[in-house]
Amino acid sequence: MTDFLYAIYPWTKALHIISVVAWMAGIFYLPRLFVYHAERIETGTEQDALFQEMERKLLRAIMNPAMVATWVFGLMLVFTPGIVDWSMVWPWTKAAGVMVMTWFHHWLGLRRKDFAAGNNTLPGRRYRMMNELPTVLLILIVISVVVRF
Repeated sequence: MTDFLYAIYPWTKALHIISVVAWMAGIFYLPRLFVYHAERIETGTEQDALFQEMERKLLRAIMNPAMVATWVFGLMLVFTPGIVDWSMVWPWTKAAGVMVMTWFHHWLGLRRKDFAAGNNTLPGRRYRMMNELPTVLLILIVISVVVRF
């Protein structure tokens, strides 16, 4: 199995990067939709229904598959011989960043359900603040992988 993973390493890496880009696009965009939804849209209106549909499609059709693909290809990279040296710090900081990013993804999913049920209690300002978290995590993850400290 490890010979197979080593043989397809360039493809795995390329597909991992593509998945991460798609996931991050959604991770950055969904909280921004929530800002506008919370600040400018009244519950029960036609605009509310439109925002709910956009949020649901973004999460279900783009973000969820991209997150799963990111995890699958990332784990394939982890199990490819010679790629990860667990005695270094970088794989641990990357793993921590990915775990927090995954938590954030699920937090966004719960907030989407709040909007769908008409129960959102968070103001746009809170979504703006939470929208900074993926940027910090992205910086941590990219520096961890590229610099490999």
